[in-house]
Parts: sequence; structure tokens; C-alpha cells
Amino acid sequence: MKKTILWIGALVLGAIIGLLGLNWLNGLMDFLATVYTRLFQLLAVPTIVLAVITTFATFGSKGSGRIFGRTVIYTLLTTVAAAVVGALLYVTVAPSNLPVDVISLGDSAIAEAPQQSYYTHILSVIPNNIVKPILEGNVLSLLLLAFVVGIGLSKLPDSENKAVVVKGLLGLQDLLFLLIRGLIWTLPLGIVAFSAQLSEQISAGMVADSIGKYVIVVLGGNVLQFFVVLPLFLLARKLNPIRVLSRMMPAVLMALFTKSSAATLPVTMETAEQRLGVKSNIARFVLPICTTINMNGCAAFILVTSLFVMQNGGTPLTWSTVLLWILISVVSAIGNAGVPMGCYFLTLSLMSGINAPVAVLGIILPIYTIIDMVETAVNVWSDSCVCAMTDHDLTDRNEG
Repeated sequence: MKKTILWIGALVLGAIIGLLGLNWLNGLMDFLATVYTRLFQLLAVPTIVLAVITTFATFGSKGSGRIFGRTVIYTLLTTVAAAVVGALLYVTVAPSNLPVDVISLGDSAIAEAPQQSYYTHILSVIPNNIVKPILEGNVLSLLLLAFVVGIGLSKLPDSENKAVVVKGLLGLQDLLFLLIRGLIWTLPLGIVAFSAQLSEQISAGMVADSIGKYVIVVLGGNVLQFFVVLPLFLLARKLNPIRVLSRMMPAVLMALFTKSSAATLPVTMETAEQRLGVKSNIARFVLPICTTINMNGCAAFILVTSLFVMQNGGTPLTWSTVLLWILISVVSAIGNAGVPMGCYFLTLSLMSGINAPVAVLGIILPIYTIIDMVETAVNVWSDSCVCAMTDHDLTDRNEG
């Protein structure tokens, strides 16, 4: 709560500074905003790569039996569904752009990019050496490499060499998270700078209309995922969604108020076992995995926010672009485990990595507190559904 108040205060202070119209002060705010953008770009590559590698690398140690297989399948299906719902809602609602002057700096970098065909774009994602994507900060190539390396590590037989590699990666990730927490601690200063930069030239009515529609898409997508999509998954497995939700409500409500799937996990496990009647061996296996990789709300947020920021940067949102970012949002959400500020920071990292106008995310940050509550509730509800469906499938097979 204190952090939220501080962020809102920083946003208001920045808006006031921007409205003052003092050139030297605006110059200082532009400088600070640029500093934070460069810091985000610095952390973007290792954040995404290490998160995805370490997440997928743990697959091998968690087992590869029927329970794990169904957990992964249902996780992928529900996460893809969440991203697709977000994409369809975004196209339908069609949030308008912020004023051109606001995103001119980010827009200039994107506008200079050479036009290329869809196939050429796909080929550019496939790296021909390891060093080039790292030096260029090519996020798409690095995601592909991270996915391959993570899966490769999971398939290696357990050995001392494998343990050393995984432990080293986890150690680097811990160090990175320490740096991220330090950056987040100073983030109110960045919010002041971003807010001042925006309010210097933004028409309040246009911003309210644009951001309002954006919020409708994000929250609307989560509501549809919660009350329509996930219940349809349950109905497809001949499970009563009302019964499942009523039994799992303590965990869902705790997720809503704590904004942490990990903190809610003990309650989710106990509720699944005691109230929903899921077998202990399934609940204690499925739910920790889901807490790590099953991020329905996060996938929708990354997809919608990325489309919104790229649109404001001048990127044409063709069907191929939307499909590509559905894939990116799903992979990024799965690799989101353990990242402070979760989806928001990953989205910020992705946008920084492609030189999109990250200043747009400055006015989204205070709103993200509410979005995060809803997202976490959706994530835990999805975890519960995956657990219930896995338990139902394996029970049916055993009885048959």
C-alpha cells in the first residue's frame, strides 16, 4: 500500500513538473528518463534469458510422467487461450494512440528500421551464431536460444556437471534480481521523470481515452479468462466450474489481496486437497509447477501491453505481428518465475530490447497495482483448474 501511494505521488509530482513549462527542468527530466531507459535496456537481456533458461531447465528434475505431461499441456493451452483472448479484445476495442509528440523519441528509432517481409523477419529471429544476438540485444533470437538451452538442460541426465551449470545460472539470476530490486527501489524517481516527460506535451483527454481503453482490454481479457475460458476448459473435462471455484475461493481471494501466487501456494495446496478433494500426490506435484510456469494473466498483460506500446511507437499491428507476439508473450510468461514485479518488468524489458517507447509504461505503472491483483487471482484460479483437470484425468484412467 505504501509503495502504491509513493508511485501515485511520484506520478502526480512528475505531471506537475511537466506542466510548469520550465526548459531546464524538462531537460533534467528527459535526462533522468533516458538514464532509466538505458538501465532497463541493460537488464533486459539477462532478465529474460536467465528466467526462461532456469525455468525450463527445472523440467527434467521435476519428473516426466503422466502428471507432469498433463500439467504442461493444460498450462500451455490455458496460457495460449489467455493471450489469444487478449489479442482479440485488443483488436475489437482498438485503443487509440497517445499524442505523436509523446512518443517521438521512441518512434524515431522504430521508423528507421528497414521494411522486410514476414519470412525475412522470421529468418532474422533464427541466429547463425551465439554472440551476435547478445551484442545486438535481439530479444526474439535470445528467447529462442534460451528456450532451446533450457529444454536441453532439462533433458541432460543428472550429473555433477549439470548441477554445476544449473547452480551457476541460478546464482547469476539471484545476483540479477538483487540489481533489479535496487533499480525498483529507486523507481519513484524514474516515474517522476517519465510522468514529467509525458505531461509536458500530452492532452489529458486523449490520454484518458487511450489508457482507459487499454485498461478495459487488460481487465476485460482477465475477466473473460476467469469467468468464460477457464470454466469452458473444466466443462470440456466434465467438471462443474461453479463447484471447483466455490471450493477454491479461499485461495483465489488470498491471491487477489496478496498479489503473489507463491505466497498463496500453501493455501492453494491445502484448499485443493481438503476442500476440492484432489489427491495429495497430484496437488503437491502440480500446484508448485503451476505457480512457476502457469501465468495466464501475465501472458495477457504482456501481449496487450506490448501491442499498445508498439502501436504508439509506429509499429503496424499486422496479423503476423500479433501472432508472433502471442508466441512471445506465452514463452515470456512461462519464464516469468521469480522476477520482481513480474509481468510489468518483463514487458518493460521486452519493449526496451526492441527500442519501443517505454515512456508509455510510466503512466501504466500506478494502474498496474490493480491489474496485478486481478492477474494473480486469474493465475491461481488457472492453477486450480489445471490441478482439477489433471486429477480428474488420472483418476478416470486409474478407475478405467
